[in-house]
Amino acid sequence: MNKKYTMIWMLVSTLMITLPQVGRAEEFRKVGTSVAQFLKVGVGARALAMGGAFESVADDASSVYWNPAGITNLKRTTWTFAHTNWLVDTGHDFSALVLPLNANSYLGLSINAMTVGDEEITTESDPTGTGQFWNAQGVAAGISYARRMTDRFSLGASVKYISERIWNESASAVAVDIGTYLDTRYKGIVIGMAFTNFGNNMYLAGRDLIREYDPNEANSLNANVDVRLHTEPWPLPTSFKIGTSMEIMGKGDRILPSENNRLILAVNGTHPNDDSEKLNVGCEYAYHDLAFIRGGYSSGYDLSKYSYGAGLKLTFYGQDLMIDYAFVPYGDLASVQTFSISSGF
Repeated sequence: MNKKYTMIWMLVSTLMITLPQVGRAEEFRKVGTSVAQFLKVGVGARALAMGGAFESVADDASSVYWNPAGITNLKRTTWTFAHTNWLVDTGHDFSALVLPLNANSYLGLSINAMTVGDEEITTESDPTGTGQFWNAQGVAAGISYARRMTDRFSLGASVKYISERIWNESASAVAVDIGTYLDTRYKGIVIGMAFTNFGNNMYLAGRDLIREYDPNEANSLNANVDVRLHTEPWPLPTSFKIGTSMEIMGKGDRILPSENNRLILAVNGTHPNDDSEKLNVGCEYAYHDLAFIRGGYSSGYDLSKYSYGAGLKLTFYGQDLMIDYAFVPYGDLASVQTFSISSGF
């Protein structure tokens, strides 16, 4: 089998794996059976505008989240920051720094956080408020390493410390992400895979779980003793993703050769441990690699289906500055907006 038919077979095989997931999407849903749900909130306006179909694109600093092997596509030190106005007045922030160690090795540092603002506590006896306030936060700090194994294939991994807190209770875990990136060098076809959030279970502990208990109510002289309520451990939202992308229009060996225009089409399937399978499709059009228009479609989600976005690259004193925006409608809940800024230096 020659090179051309080998690459076509790889693309068809990838699509055969991803597309059937939609048909099984309603078989059984295990929603609400994992913790640290903020880890499932996508990062980066560019990726979100493309519907989250980014595992095989993965060529910017947000790749440490989507597919750590993708950071080998960066040519220089790159930094990114993204802020999302998430649902019900919550905020989601992500920042990453990628450092090329040498021609084949790359290091990434990242922090991913979601915050819930202060809200007054109410009880049955104080339905209008107790005067005390609670808040919540989820944080994941990670370090990534990726290596270009050949001129076409890269392997990457991330180790993350994950912490969640609600009022005076907290839980923590350590997780690993593993990713691969294969550039077929045929018609701009790339195949990417990622296995994310593989780690230990989390369970809440804190001072509010301490209660007084009388082990012998018949004995009036028996003093109450402090006991700690036991909470059940829950797994992290592990997922396996496989995707493929094709640069349909662009420079070199492309279906539509063009010096000034570039068009990428990406598709990926996701198999999570706490929900039904998902399918994501996205595209990006670039004019002179300065102005960008993006769109995406997601299947298997309750509310979000379509996504839109745009980007602009500016150059100051030889330094590139990338500004991106994504808009994702969530039906009756609200619309989510994400703003990103990236720079290479």
